[in-house]
Amino acid sequence: MNKFRGLGVAMITPFNADKSIDFVGLEKLTNHLINGGVNYLVVMGTTGENPTISNEEQQTILQKVKEVNAGRLPIVFGIGGNDTAAVVNRLQEENLEGVDGILCVSPYYNKPSQEGVFQHYKAVNDASPLPVIMYNVPGRTGSVVSAETTLRIAELTNIVCTKEASGSLDICMDIIHNAPEGFGVISGDDHYTLPYIATGMQGVISVIGNAYPKEFSQMVNYALDGDYKNARHLHYQLLPMIKAIFKDGNPGGVKYVLAKLGICENYFRLPVVPVNQATMQAADKAML
Repeated sequence: MNKFRGLGVAMITPFNADKSIDFVGLEKLTNHLINGGVNYLVVMGTTGENPTISNEEQQTILQKVKEVNAGRLPIVFGIGGNDTAAVVNRLQEENLEGVDGILCVSPYYNKPSQEGVFQHYKAVNDASPLPVIMYNVPGRTGSVVSAETTLRIAELTNIVCTKEASGSLDICMDIIHNAPEGFGVISGDDHYTLPYIATGMQGVISVIGNAYPKEFSQMVNYALDGDYKNARHLHYQLLPMIKAIFKDGNPGGVKYVLAKLGICENYFRLPVVPVNQATMQAADKAML
């Protein structure tokens, strides 16, 4: 669990104009995050546009991040889906050497029952050679993992944390209060991270951390140390940008900011497109 404490960043995937993977930009981003003081790297979450990146391409991205990272930070790799058998197969077949954990989103689109969600994660638990962070993000999946289901899943030996992006403080507090010892709760919402840490979360897997790793990691670690005065200062400094980058979808907003910072170009694979003019203006105004 301690490997996944503090600031983890859900890395974007830089693309070239022809939609191929921009490995130069990926190297720049990886070093930007490490030098910015993040605690661990998350490769191939949805922020990385993984729905439009083949499994083979995902492996090449993982290998590049591992090469640049050179063992400096723990790496979490996203393997999830709405076909449990396919997820299990990937967990058993993918090259996971040098990976420290798996991020596994709850099944989307087919909207399983709570029992179906539990059985999905039980199969993942049994198949995974690595610790697993489950991920509750109803805004993307179309279904909520209840606190009761998460607490059942928390009893499984390989499921070590949950990334909570339900937006429900009640769900989060129920899990934190009742989880077995050693089971972690991680924020999946940048703008709620400070109050979530105050209730007992161990950090965040962040989007804004792509652009401002130094400031956001300082905020997170101040909060974890109980220094809420300094944490609040940074929280409110970053909040206008956090709000701006999500106005027109993710990762469109944060990629626009990264392009402004010279880290990578502002290219995407459809159906993701660049953000609209209003979002650009809001981000420009909020630049640190």
